[in-house]
Amino acid sequence: MSYLIAEATLKQWVVKLLQQLDISFADSDSISVDSAPTRKMPVITEEKATLLYIMDVFNKHLFDMEKHSVRKVREKLDSMAKGLVDSDPKNVEKTLSEIRLFFSSYRVDESTYIQHTFDDFKRIVWDLADQLSEDIHDDSAKDDQLSVHLSDLKEAVESNSLETLRKKSRQFINLYVEHQNAKNETRKKRLTSVKKNLDTVKKQLLEANSSLNLDHLTGAHNRKSFDDTVKKYVHLNNMNPMQVSLIIMDIDFFKKINDTYGHDIGDFVLKECVRILKSVFHKDSEMVSRIGGEEFVVILPNHAIEHALIRAEEVQKRIRSEVFVHGSSTVSFTVSMGIAQLLPNENASDWVKRSDTALYKSKNSGRNQYTVAPSSTQKPQRVA
Repeated sequence: MSYLIAEATLKQWVVKLLQQLDISFADSDSISVDSAPTRKMPVITEEKATLLYIMDVFNKHLFDMEKHSVRKVREKLDSMAKGLVDSDPKNVEKTLSEIRLFFSSYRVDESTYIQHTFDDFKRIVWDLADQLSEDIHDDSAKDDQLSVHLSDLKEAVESNSLETLRKKSRQFINLYVEHQNAKNETRKKRLTSVKKNLDTVKKQLLEANSSLNLDHLTGAHNRKSFDDTVKKYVHLNNMNPMQVSLIIMDIDFFKKINDTYGHDIGDFVLKECVRILKSVFHKDSEMVSRIGGEEFVVILPNHAIEHALIRAEEVQKRIRSEVFVHGSSTVSFTVSMGIAQLLPNENASDWVKRSDTALYKSKNSGRNQYTVAPSSTQKPQRVA
């Protein structure tokens, strides 16, 4: 079963993905990053569309590994996505083979990486438990030794020999004092060692938690963290309606920036974009997330739509006014935005979808602007 990707029944992510990949075709069936999707679109089977969707989702949840940097994996996925929609069946078959080989190899390396990370953590905990066990064993041995001398002292008392009693008493007292001093010193060393090991474990846990919730490149929250936070606000909104807004944005023509200046400059632009977003949305309750290659989202609690628009305009003015210098390269960029306030009884998927639809409207209407997402009965309000 096949269908035209321009049909209204096709999800917007297909068109959006093809635009991001800057896919062009040798015949009249083409689409480019700087043209609205009004031309005849390439025919894509349902199976290919599904595979493209899976690859796109996978692309958004990558993490750095020794053999697979996120940037290189994304380049590979983009290349395979282009090959998958190639008009030449031979190229498509070749790409399908590459996809199978890539995922087979990647999954093995990913599993190995996770296992090694888990093994490192287990080793730290095991060392801590092993040390405590040794300390307890040493204490037990010393207590047994003290018990022997205590028994000798009791026997000396019963022997009715003053000399024996004096000798055994002196031995027991000296040993007891020595034992207590050693025990206090051991306790101090143990507490210091335990604290050091616990600090190491705590650091590992914090790093693991940070790795799970932060984007490795920009330091923004990642897609997982964003999804969890969105669900939290939806849950709170269902219990007690609140004013919270969502701003979703794309860097305009980011693919061209990568092609013109290289991926190092592309990464620099992503980090600079997050730097500006964090400088504007700097409150603890305001969340900046990177949910795709050049796609970002800001969650604004206690923001009605009017307040969110003011913040969105502030960001766009900041980005428009800055010239970014990296080495010998100078680059400027703009962003397109979609803004939606959470509606009563709205679920997370619909909230994000309304904002994403508004973003799509901004991009198709010239970019470098924001669009206010409507409720289900209104039309989008575009603002340049």
